[in-house]
Amino acid sequence: MLLGAILAPGQRTVCSVLRVAGLNAEAHFQNYHRVLNRARWSSRAASRILLGLLLQAFGGSGPILVGLDDTIERRWGKKIQARGIYRDPVRSSRSHFVKTSGLRWLSLMLLVEIPWAGRVWALPFLTVLVPSERYHQKRHQRHKTLVDRGRQMLLQLRRWLPERPVVLVVDSGYAALEFLGCLANRKQPITCVTRLRLEAQLYAPVLPRRKGQIGRPRRKGVRLPSLQQRLRDRKTKWSKVTVPHWYSAGPRTIQIATGTAVWYRVGLPVVPLRWILIRDPQQQFRPQALLSTNLEVAPQQAVQWFVLRWQLETTFAEVRAKLGVESQRQWSDLAIARTTPCLLGLFSLVTLFAADLHRRGKLQFRSSAWYRKPRLTFSDTIATVRQQLWNNSLFAWSSPAQDPIKTSCLLLQHLTEALCYAA
Repeated sequence: MLLGAILAPGQRTVCSVLRVAGLNAEAHFQNYHRVLNRARWSSRAASRILLGLLLQAFGGSGPILVGLDDTIERRWGKKIQARGIYRDPVRSSRSHFVKTSGLRWLSLMLLVEIPWAGRVWALPFLTVLVPSERYHQKRHQRHKTLVDRGRQMLLQLRRWLPERPVVLVVDSGYAALEFLGCLANRKQPITCVTRLRLEAQLYAPVLPRRKGQIGRPRRKGVRLPSLQQRLRDRKTKWSKVTVPHWYSAGPRTIQIATGTAVWYRVGLPVVPLRWILIRDPQQQFRPQALLSTNLEVAPQQAVQWFVLRWQLETTFAEVRAKLGVESQRQWSDLAIARTTPCLLGLFSLVTLFAADLHRRGKLQFRSSAWYRKPRLTFSDTIATVRQQLWNNSLFAWSSPAQDPIKTSCLLLQHLTEALCYAA
């Protein structure tokens, strides 16, 4: 089923996987459906194995950079119980609000440098379903928000990797004191880099207590100027830094101002942070602010990490276009909870297969007279993996007892290329 899901173009249903794998005459085809809707196996254990393989291939020895983001799987059907109505982040804008019906997934991805692509890819390894509040109300269950689910996933990652330093990059939806406090105030903290509101209430750290001082210890110091005030203040010291990959615009020289503070609200944890103000000298984008829960992280490094969060959206687009997410037809609760995480994990597995081909020098560029690619994209990566699988499959299926059929090599090459690059 794994190889069939890679080779199958178009829809990733179990039937299409069986057909492309040459099992269309299998009498017990229902056994393959039961792998998703009835068989007993742990998705969490599979995620841990996948994470270990990714770290072995791309992890290195430095801090582990991960990203956390949600996406909507647009599906309809009366039997899909976890379906809800959400804001469509792809089709919506600041002035236009679009709602969509589907399933909401939260994915934790490993951000690593891919040598043959020359850029950072987001490789999913742990994906969970986050139903709507109405879904839990009907079942009299406690509702867990995206922030709650994200906190559980990060703590699970920390249990898997108790010694490695972990850096998390997320969007502004996770700039919550309860979430940040849970990650930062631990024996093995997780560094979080996210966007901070310009009007956030920041305070100075607490002064050391005097000897013999009585009373309850203070949790914050004096109130500091807001980031909006620092942005307007002419006395704010700005320094120029160059970010190598500023989204899709290439290198960009920006101005940053940084400092340390304490973020606090009554009844919530105290979070020490480093704030970073960013503005463009050419005024091509609005000023924004970032926060890092690790005070020792360099501001330029934190900005580079935060820019990489957009690779998560690229991964979501690729799995929709190349791996058939939103094309499966499973409707049972267990099969739905397994199919989409498997297809997202297929993105990482294809990258692992390509890493082995790259190590052996078998990754090929798709070149033409009018267009030469300097680097491989995911389309080239999955096409090369498919080509290797098709060559091995054709060789394995050929029988020496039959007379060979003469086929033009050029025709076979055209058919193979068209099949390998099909979505």
